[in-house]
Parts: sequence; C-alpha cells; structure tokens
Amino acid sequence: MAHRQDDKFASINRRDTAGVLADYAAWLAEQPLSARTREVYLAAVTAFVAWLDQREAGPGEALDAPRARDLAARDYKRHMKVDRGLSPASVNQALAGMNHLFRFLGLGAAIVRREELPRSAPRALDVEQQRLLLQAAEESTARDRAIVALLLFTGLRLSEAAALHVADVRISARKGLVVVRSGKGEAYREVELNALVRAMLDEWVDARKKIAREGETSFFVSRTWKALSSRSIDLAVRRVAARARLELSARVLRHTFVTGLVRAGNDLVLVAELAGHRRLETTRRYSLPSKADRQKAVSDLEIDF
Repeated sequence: MAHRQDDKFASINRRDTAGVLADYAAWLAEQPLSARTREVYLAAVTAFVAWLDQREAGPGEALDAPRARDLAARDYKRHMKVDRGLSPASVNQALAGMNHLFRFLGLGAAIVRREELPRSAPRALDVEQQRLLLQAAEESTARDRAIVALLLFTGLRLSEAAALHVADVRISARKGLVVVRSGKGEAYREVELNALVRAMLDEWVDARKKIAREGETSFFVSRTWKALSSRSIDLAVRRVAARARLELSARVLRHTFVTGLVRAGNDLVLVAELAGHRRLETTRRYSLPSKADRQKAVSDLEIDF
C-alpha cells in the first residue's frame, strides 16, 4: 500500500531523510521479497538519500513532489555515471531501489530513462568446460550423471526436468526422446536424445528401480523416495560442477544447449522448437557475441613487428 494512503505514516515529514530511511527500512522488511533483493534495495536507497542530503540543493521536495522527484532522479543518474563511474547494470540497479522508495512514499516511479545494457549472448560453457563437467559427472551418482547429461543435451528448464514422469522418457537402442508435457506457456514439445544421454538415462533407470517406491511416477527421485524439486535438481548440477571446479547453475546448461545449436548453424525455427521458445527473438539472443568472442576478435588484430 502506498505511503500517503497509510495512516501509520501520515505524520512523517518526508524532508526528514533520516526518518524516511528508517521508516522505509521497517516497511521493506515486511515486503514479500527475497533477502538479497531487500539488501540491494536498502543499500540503493541509503546511497540515494545520502546523496540528497549532500547535494547543494539538499533534499528539497524530491521526496514530496513528482516534478522534483524526476529532476532529482535524473541528477542522481548523472552522478552515478559521471562522478562514481558505475556500470550501466549498477546504475539501473540503483534506480530500481530508488523507485522502490518513491513507491513507498506514494509518488510512483520517477520518469528517468534506464541505461541501455550491452547486448551479449547468455553465458554458456565452452567445449573444454563441458568435457570437465562430464568427467566430473562420471564420478557422481547415476542420478546426478543423468541430470547433468539431460540438461546439457536437451536444454530442459529446471521446472520441466522436475515435472518429468517415467513415461515421458522414451529410450530404445538407437533412439530416444523426452516429452515435455507442460513447458513455458503450457506448451508441449518433444526433444530427441543423443547416444550419450540415452546411455546415462538408461543407467539411472536401472538405479531408480532400487530406490523408487511402488507407484511413484516421477522420473527423478531422492533416496527417500520423494520426487526431486527444481531446487534439488539445481543443487545436483552445482555439486557436479563444483567437482569440476566450475561455478554454474542448471540454467547455464540450458544456455549451453541452445548456444551449441545456434552456433552449429541450425535453423532458428528448429532451435526455438527444441528449446521451447515462443518468440524467435529469444532464440536470436544466442547468436549474439559473448565476452570471449569479443576478446578473441580484438586479440586477433595483434601483429608482430
């Protein structure tokens, strides 16, 4: 609920920045946000309020009137870019926190343009990193091997992997596929399985029979017979990655799958279908240059003299 609509805050003098900050912090603690988001917002708001106090004009009506709010927000953006030298992403993060304060005060978001972020492809593993991950998977449990192989070579989302049932994984000697019955937007799709994934999934199917209780249909289960959650699957990926001295989440494996398909020259419509993308624009992101691509392009310009 907006601040000016709440009797609890009706007597607050908004130009008393210390009081505003204290009341915002108390309100923020009650919001349905993650601990990390609350931490980021509070740091951003604290920095903004300190800047208001230190500027020549002082807080003025920046916490009280829409026009003054907008002018202060634009000046603060310039301060972050020019005086503090923050990156575009850091500037936008600070503006998000600042706007959260304005919404708390009942003013609504400031009219200030966000920074345009450099466009690059999502993070994906290179071939050597994929080898290291698969080698580490060989030293893991049959279940964790199956999880890593499945996500790396099918690009399933975490929620899709967690929702798999035994009947959704179809494997024969020469072919196989996984059925996603309710992907993003409730879309149905099928993804073929290569020989490596089939072998690792087959191994897990045999191991699963020894721990899954009768009637359990979830494909991935724990040692306590329960279906694995999305979080548990992500933790399995992180465990294997840690063994390979890599730091990554399951999402990076999905990015690696799509990136590999795009860079191999496959048609974007085909890639979008396999990845479960509803818009081709989402798939085109994977054709953008990565940091490594940009570094290589510049390095290749070197000459001996």
